[in-house]
Amino acid sequence: MTLASQRSRSAPSIPGTVWLLGFVSMLMDISSEMVQTLLPLYLVTGLGASAAMVGLIEGLSVAVATVTKFFSGAFSDITRNRKHLATLGYGLAALAKPLIPLADSLVMVAGAKFLDRVGKGIRGAPRDALIADVTPPEIRGASFGLRKSLDTVGGFVGPLVAIGLMLATGGSFTTVFWIAVVPAFLAVFLLAVAVREPKASEGKRKPAPGFKDIALLAPAVWLVIAVSSVLTLARFSEAFLLLRAGEVGFSLAWIPITMVVMHLVYGLAAYPVGILSDRVGRRGLLAVSLVFLVAADLLLATTESVGFFLVAIVLWGLHMGFSQGILATLVADTAPANLRGSAFGLFNLTTGAAVVVANLAAGLLWDGYGAAATFVMGAIFSAAALLALPLLPRSNRNIQHP
Repeated sequence: MTLASQRSRSAPSIPGTVWLLGFVSMLMDISSEMVQTLLPLYLVTGLGASAAMVGLIEGLSVAVATVTKFFSGAFSDITRNRKHLATLGYGLAALAKPLIPLADSLVMVAGAKFLDRVGKGIRGAPRDALIADVTPPEIRGASFGLRKSLDTVGGFVGPLVAIGLMLATGGSFTTVFWIAVVPAFLAVFLLAVAVREPKASEGKRKPAPGFKDIALLAPAVWLVIAVSSVLTLARFSEAFLLLRAGEVGFSLAWIPITMVVMHLVYGLAAYPVGILSDRVGRRGLLAVSLVFLVAADLLLATTESVGFFLVAIVLWGLHMGFSQGILATLVADTAPANLRGSAFGLFNLTTGAAVVVANLAAGLLWDGYGAAATFVMGAIFSAAALLALPLLPRSNRNIQHP
């Protein structure tokens, strides 16, 4: 028997629920990226917003999502029904999509983003906890990596569709926004019809927790959350990548190619990196991700070349592929089964708060000192985040849960 066949027989396959949730994420991300890749430009060129205002809207949207994620995650532990909360979250996000093309002011756009982010906040923690519930520990990195990869297929397809529609319609933002409604509602339909809550998940073997039990999370969980927040300070919204694309010479219709390249690299990296993390551990791969981010920020701060800009976007995508699935996996590694939703909620709350701070700082630096200052700040925080990585668990194996 060959080594490859031994591995294939010993390693369990990724559950169907993970695949379905990945396809749901993919459809919603197609919709979201069709909107998000054009929205910063629409705000600036169509509604007269400043870069600081873009940062504020992005930051407040993240804040709304992260606060919602905390309560949604804890509530999914208490009710022991993750699917219904995830369906509600995806449904609200779908309902928000038609409001964008109907908006004629910054306030209306902010309101639509608010509803969309509330939906994102409700769905995130229950969905990730459900993945952890149905996945054997030995393939947890692969499962979260697969979900991230399928999600980023949407991030690849969505901007491509946006580019094609912008070229076909002569730059009609509203046409793109209306068509983005379709995949959003398909995502909700697939989740509601095809995904099933496990009948006897690991988390149901223990008594349902209350909010007071969140304080009982193991120190390893709190360390993962703290280090993840420091790392997140180093990476602000991709809206600033889109604004930078306009500065280096992309025409309006082709600016979304930035997200196509980034998500293509992200998606290609996330699944194999997840598999690798199951075999060699998580911490070293996170360090590699930060090296990629430092290099990307320095290039974005200094280049005026389209070619070097695209190299920076590839590096940014590699950072995402080497970090996002692993961070979620670390939460699943360290959290007890009956508190996974709460742990993911806390994780999203603290990292979301870090994103708010990073977005506001990035927007203010951009308006006050230019794009270079924004990306130099990102490089400095990325380098600083490397110092926090030794606090993470050295191995993902044999972690003890209370």
